[in-house]
Amino acid sequence: MELRIDRQALVPVVQQIVDALAGWIRQDAVEPGTRLPSIRQLARDNLLSQASVHEACQRLVAQGLLASRHGSSFFVAQAACVAGGSELVWPQDGMPGQKAPVDPARHVLKLGCGGLPESWRESDDLGYAIRQVTRTDMAGLFNYNTPLGLPALREQLAKRLKQLDIDADENRILTTQGATHALDLIVRTLLRPGCSVVVESPGYSNLFNLLRLHKIDMIELPRTPRGPDVDALQRLLVIHRPSAIFINSACHNPTGSSLAPSVAQRLLQLASEHAMLVVEDDVYADFQGSTRARLAALNTDVIYLGSFSKTLSSSLRVGFIVAEPSVVARLGEVKEITCMGASRFAESVLASLLVNGAYRKLVQRQRQRLNADMAVTLQLLEDADWKVFGKPAGGLFIWARPPSCDYAQLQHLAGRCGIQLSSRTAFSPSGAETDWLRVNVAYARDPRALAFFRATALDRPQVS
Repeated sequence: MELRIDRQALVPVVQQIVDALAGWIRQDAVEPGTRLPSIRQLARDNLLSQASVHEACQRLVAQGLLASRHGSSFFVAQAACVAGGSELVWPQDGMPGQKAPVDPARHVLKLGCGGLPESWRESDDLGYAIRQVTRTDMAGLFNYNTPLGLPALREQLAKRLKQLDIDADENRILTTQGATHALDLIVRTLLRPGCSVVVESPGYSNLFNLLRLHKIDMIELPRTPRGPDVDALQRLLVIHRPSAIFINSACHNPTGSSLAPSVAQRLLQLASEHAMLVVEDDVYADFQGSTRARLAALNTDVIYLGSFSKTLSSSLRVGFIVAEPSVVARLGEVKEITCMGASRFAESVLASLLVNGAYRKLVQRQRQRLNADMAVTLQLLEDADWKVFGKPAGGLFIWARPPSCDYAQLQHLAGRCGIQLSSRTAFSPSGAETDWLRVNVAYARDPRALAFFRATALDRPQVS
């Protein structure tokens, strides 16, 4: 079996083996119970180490694609072909049909989900950093963290922020348990129930839920491919006099768009004129890097937040806030009261990955894969006559509308292909329905997604 490993690629060899074997199982519709060639044979045929091949097979066992017997023999799992979409066949007329009944809830592909696939996650460097911390930092295992967060991590964050032209010394940085915790601290500390804030529409659904929880009124601001509609913002500011605005700057969720420099400048000008707090959510920053200006780089009054959950681990909850020292001090007090500080252990692990360069290489590999998937997905959508909300310059998401806006029919097609679509209402602050869908490009090359896009193209209304 030829795995076609590219040793010059940024993607680790073990991950390439995982992808190659998973592709073989899914695309060739391999029968459940099929035995893989031995570890030794796969390693010899592809000039690989047996350890790398064995590690890749173990990861596929964890994903449910392979099963292990006696610790050394690997077989295609019973659910592997179903999970890969092989329940679908293409009859001569080109429309998808059912091959066998399956449990769709168990094997559904969440085409509009908000993070990377589990198969993209890399455990080697993370595992090494965890072992290193447990061996060398007993305080990180057992003690409370410092109020503002681990000094070693804040030092590394300050260096990374300089790459985005954001001037932030350690006194301007507060660590958090992810971006949601950061948003919660900001809302509960700096806003009051009954006040109003501006939020983007479409926008981040969990922010809307958080603001509702704290009884904050939301004012909808339309998002354009160049960022928020600043002309509409000017009108809203005069009418509503909001206390703050929440902006998702780069690789916006869900549209994938990023702030244009002229929009950023005009937004900050309006915020200054109306004494409005600006909160910049940049959790997808590392998927795009420093190619776009950030609001926090243009004005130090902007409260900036980021997270490592999207790139490194959703379980290793580490985020941060950048603000003026007086604001950081207030946020730090509430942080201590509400959660006794963030995890020193998690922050020590992240600091280790930043110091040794492992995290930088990780995001380089992710960007490379996402850029390739973005180009392919945009072409797939164009071929299927989907309308795209701008063409993202990076990140996870494309905001797109299928040629047929009959949502019931679209859901039926998605169900037949083993696809779960994004919510029609979650991205609207008011819960309004939309015909637009969030497409995660990291999932879009799965055979089930390809079948779905093809089905929507074949099923679109014909113009006479």
